[in-house]
Amino acid sequence: MKKLAELKTGEVLQEINLAPVSRLDLIKYAGASGDYNPIHTIDEEAKKAGLPGIIAHGMWSMGNLAKIFTPYYDEGFIRDYSIRFRGMVFLDDIITLRASLKDKKDTMLQFNVEAVNQADKEVIKGQVFYQIY
Repeated sequence: MKKLAELKTGEVLQEINLAPVSRLDLIKYAGASGDYNPIHTIDEEAKKAGLPGIIAHGMWSMGNLAKIFTPYYDEGFIRDYSIRFRGMVFLDDIITLRASLKDKKDTMLQFNVEAVNQADKEVIKGQVFYQIY
């Protein structure tokens, strides 16, 4: 595996495919985050809100995006990021995480990041700023 400092602009990190989103994932996240909005855990409540079923918490999706950088934590840390939610994540969706190096200035790397579902539809798009030690 190539070190982040060795990457050239345009190079991509290895994609990560998450396990299918499960109800248990979302129940655990609700407990950990304190976000008990029932559209994330109760089918009937999601349908009352006009959704086809429960949806993942946006912050659950965003938090998972950091997993693409986990193999590189010994090289630095995520200093900042900004994202836009582009679509909803539903039960059984398989989310793929992607990152490509956009810019490199000294020890600061700027990545374009995205998360897409199994239909290759964007659910998150944004930027991650990674500080190398």
